[in-house]
Amino acid sequence: MVLKVTAFIVLVSVVVNSQQPAFNDDVLGLIFFKAGLSDPNAKLQSWSSDDNDPCNWLGVKCDPTTYRVTELHLDGLALSGHVGRGLLRLQFLQILSLSKNNLTGTVNSELSHIGSLRVIDLRENCLSGSIPDEFFAQCGSLRSVSFARNNLTGQLPGSLSSCSKLVEANFSSNRISGRLPSGIWYLRSLQSFDISGNLLEGEMPDGMSNLYDLRLIDLRNNRFSGRIPGDIGNCSHLKSVDFSDNYFHGDLPDSMRRLGSCSSIGLRGNSLRGQVPDWIGELRSLESLDLSANNLSGGIPFSLGNLQLLRELNLSMNMFTGALPQSMANCYSLLAIDVSHNLLTGNVPSWISGNKLMGSLQVLDLSSNALYGEIPSDIGVLSSLVLFNMSRNRLFGSIPASIGGLKTSKVIDLSSNLLNGSIPSEIGGAVSLKKLKLQRNFLSGKIPVQIVNCSSLIVLNLSRNNLSGSIPPAISILSNLEYVDLSLNDLTGSLPKELANLSQLVFFNISHNHLCGELPLGGFFNTIPTSSVSGNPSLCGSVVNRSCPAVHNKPIVLNPNSRGSTGGPSPNHQRKKIVFSISALIAIGAAAFIVICVVAITVLNIHVRSSMSRAPVALTLSGGEDFSFSPNNDPNYGKLVMFSGDADFVGGTQALLNKDCELGRGGFGTVYRTILRDGLSVAIKKLTISSLVKSRDEFEREVKKLGKIRHHNLVALEGYYWTPSLQLLIYEFVSSGSLYKHLHEPDRSCLSWKQRFVVILGMAKGLAYLHRMNIIHYNLKSTNVLIDCSGEPKVGDFGLARLLPTLDHCVLSSKIQSALGYMAPEFACKTVKITTKSDVYGYGVLVLEVITGKKPVEYMEDDVVVLCDMIRGALEDRRVEECIDGRLRSNFPAEEAIPVIKLGLICASQVPSNRPDMEEVVNILELIQCPSEGHEELE
Repeated sequence: MVLKVTAFIVLVSVVVNSQQPAFNDDVLGLIFFKAGLSDPNAKLQSWSSDDNDPCNWLGVKCDPTTYRVTELHLDGLALSGHVGRGLLRLQFLQILSLSKNNLTGTVNSELSHIGSLRVIDLRENCLSGSIPDEFFAQCGSLRSVSFARNNLTGQLPGSLSSCSKLVEANFSSNRISGRLPSGIWYLRSLQSFDISGNLLEGEMPDGMSNLYDLRLIDLRNNRFSGRIPGDIGNCSHLKSVDFSDNYFHGDLPDSMRRLGSCSSIGLRGNSLRGQVPDWIGELRSLESLDLSANNLSGGIPFSLGNLQLLRELNLSMNMFTGALPQSMANCYSLLAIDVSHNLLTGNVPSWISGNKLMGSLQVLDLSSNALYGEIPSDIGVLSSLVLFNMSRNRLFGSIPASIGGLKTSKVIDLSSNLLNGSIPSEIGGAVSLKKLKLQRNFLSGKIPVQIVNCSSLIVLNLSRNNLSGSIPPAISILSNLEYVDLSLNDLTGSLPKELANLSQLVFFNISHNHLCGELPLGGFFNTIPTSSVSGNPSLCGSVVNRSCPAVHNKPIVLNPNSRGSTGGPSPNHQRKKIVFSISALIAIGAAAFIVICVVAITVLNIHVRSSMSRAPVALTLSGGEDFSFSPNNDPNYGKLVMFSGDADFVGGTQALLNKDCELGRGGFGTVYRTILRDGLSVAIKKLTISSLVKSRDEFEREVKKLGKIRHHNLVALEGYYWTPSLQLLIYEFVSSGSLYKHLHEPDRSCLSWKQRFVVILGMAKGLAYLHRMNIIHYNLKSTNVLIDCSGEPKVGDFGLARLLPTLDHCVLSSKIQSALGYMAPEFACKTVKITTKSDVYGYGVLVLEVITGKKPVEYMEDDVVVLCDMIRGALEDRRVEECIDGRLRSNFPAEEAIPVIKLGLICASQVPSNRPDMEEVVNILELIQCPSEGHEELE
């Protein structure tokens, strides 16, 4: 009301003082428009009602002849308020640009009454509601419109198709839903169309070939389905195509071979299948090709070598087989290559060193394949490399000294290979390193002290090797260290006390070494978990509950029998000599006995291994069960299958199930940890639903489908074992335990808000990917969400219900009883179909559990507290902030936390149709996330 009165006074003042003949309507309109704004930085101070015209005002441009306003540019001035009706007086306005402000309210449909408007730019504001259909009713002059990065909802107006002269349209990063209007393809002047980051769905309407002049089309991050339009190749002027993160399926349409002018194609995160056609090499203008996270198979086309302008190639997370083609040596312009998470085999390609592309390559990711060979000895010529990842392959040999030449590399990951030799001291030359990951190899020797030259190091993982010697005290100089894992090595000596000065540490694991002495005092070491120091019997301190021996001065011992230099030895002295001689003989005898035993055991081991290699092995489980493994696939024996390479278990296959290595039990089985011969840990799930499991053929068919599921936030299924009476599933091992342990075990350090948001968003992305693959989890709970060493969540136990002959409600209920509090209400109703919305309910409960640190159902002395009900009540009483985990000590952004709580409650709605889809949840979370919050991963 005060604002309106102020505006009225200003307008009266203008009218009273507007007797000068040069005064025009634009002054009145702009002053009225200004009255509806908040201008915290006084940027519009120059706007005065005393002026005859506004042509010298900030952001205003006029026609030099008529002095009427033609352009209004007020971008990035931190203005707030509404886009008021005062602008309607600017009847000669051609460009209206109010981007990057804090404008609120709905889109004013009356702006269309300014018939001269050619450009409307309202991107990056806080506009809400839907775009009125009449907004584009009179758009004959409109050339460019942008509402990107607002909070708009509703459908895309069908009237947009009447803007016959429209050249550019951008509605990206909103919450616009519904289908794409079919008339959109009749905007024959359209050159750029961006609707990415919305909730649009359905198949693409026919007629895309009408857009002869289209240069850019961006549909990524929506829910479009069906096939990629078959006539897309008729848009022959296309420069950039991005259909990533939708539900498109089928093959690449053959007409795409006509996109000879296209420089960028992005089809990531769909369900495309089949092989990449050879004609891809005909697109000679391509600079960026992203086909990652699909179901593409077959070999990588040799014709890729024709793309000499190609700068970025991403084929990761598919099912490509064979070797990387030698022809790629001709791709001289490459800056980034990512072919990780495929089924590639063969030698490490020779072309990654010694040719022209080496000088510019910045990203080389060949991880998670089955490549073998040695790391090129001249790898250091990759002088511009920022990320170097060859982890999870079958590389052997030593790490070349030339690795020190990677002076710009921030990540070097060679983990989970068969590398041996020592860590070269030249590693200190990689002075920009932030993450060095060499775990799960056979490296020996000492940790090089030169690593101190990597002053930016955040992550250091050398675990599961054969490293010896002491931990260099110089490591304490690396003040940025957050994550250190030196576990499962042969390190000796005491821990440097200076390690307590590492103020950024959140993880430090030295377990299972031969370290001794007192643990450092102060900083992170005051609360270090016992598991991080276990397996070092000679360590002492309060953490290991072992007191350190007191330090005493060495006593001076005098010989009371001494008689000077001329005196002979006493009888007592002679007896001591005899005793000492006997002790020495005993020691020598004991040593000889030990040597004989070692030799005998070695001979026996060789004999046993020889016997095992000649015959099928009967495996005895710790629970008393037997199963057999035969390479001949005899039906009387078990069948062990690994999806990527062969399994060679430490201690033989007898070590598959060891009760001492039990990790946990769930509704579908018991999980054990075991180690492969190459040092890689895996998790073995022994299914306890044998009587209900499908036949062998059905079981194998379903398991192989699950084995193809690959996503950063899902636990990967690596293989399986089958007999009629026993079924095992072999998973990747996730080192940092379950989400349940991180939230509820008292010896765990408290998760920060940033870490919790990463977990919430990562779980959503993993589930969204599952649902895209038409897989319902059925068994969501915090014990089935694992946290990797970088803090990223990995959802496990997905799809196991597919192994049952029928999705019987009673069976499911009995198997998921441990998930009390996570189960959607429809599980109790046999007439309601179980859909992906049942997972959304469990996810909503998980969100609330992560934020509050409380279990879904808690039993008090005289009451039972249901988490969802408690938070709903707090929300109604405006006490929702009180529900956030008290251990955060109010150190959380309320503008993120409260919307996330509300989103969790919506997901946990009692009515399935009221719950959003997981793709929508991901989009909402990304909108909620504060832009200033970076999420640099540790992994």
